[in-house]
Amino acid sequence: MMISTFLNQRLYYFSSLFKTLLVSSLLLGTIVANPLVLPAVEAASPSQQITHKMSQLKNSQKRWIQINLTTQRLTAWVGGNQISSVIVSTGKPSTPTYPGIFKIQSKHRIERMVGSDYDVPNVPYAMYYHRGYAIHGSYWHNQFGKAVSRGCTNVSMVYAKWLFEWTTVGTSVIIHH
Repeated sequence: MMISTFLNQRLYYFSSLFKTLLVSSLLLGTIVANPLVLPAVEAASPSQQITHKMSQLKNSQKRWIQINLTTQRLTAWVGGNQISSVIVSTGKPSTPTYPGIFKIQSKHRIERMVGSDYDVPNVPYAMYYHRGYAIHGSYWHNQFGKAVSRGCTNVSMVYAKWLFEWTTVGTSVIIHH
């Protein structure tokens, strides 16, 4: 059973073992200063988490994808080595592409994408990384470098094919501003 005690505005947890040690040390006259004081840990902001994950990936030998929403650029990496980079189209302000740390969850050579205000057949090389969000080829526009999509990351047909063949399910996708 856990006992919670507030002391100096900190919460201490003592398991049965630690309660026994504390009682024993008190009976023996041993001073126990700040037992089990855990340092306060602030939660990292999403931006800090993204920066940390990118640093980890750059120090690995893993394949991963970086999407910079500010520059509208997708970069393919192996560890800290940039393999390829291309201009893309991400979500427009009304249907944004969200920053975060993701992994490719499924891949489809051809996919029909349907939403409340769109129905696009034969979307090539779709790589879903979060719910309905994907990186995929775009045959219906050539406005790369502008945020014009409904949240997905649109790439040219040639690059989409290369990226589809280069990635596997589980490849990390890091999206940031």
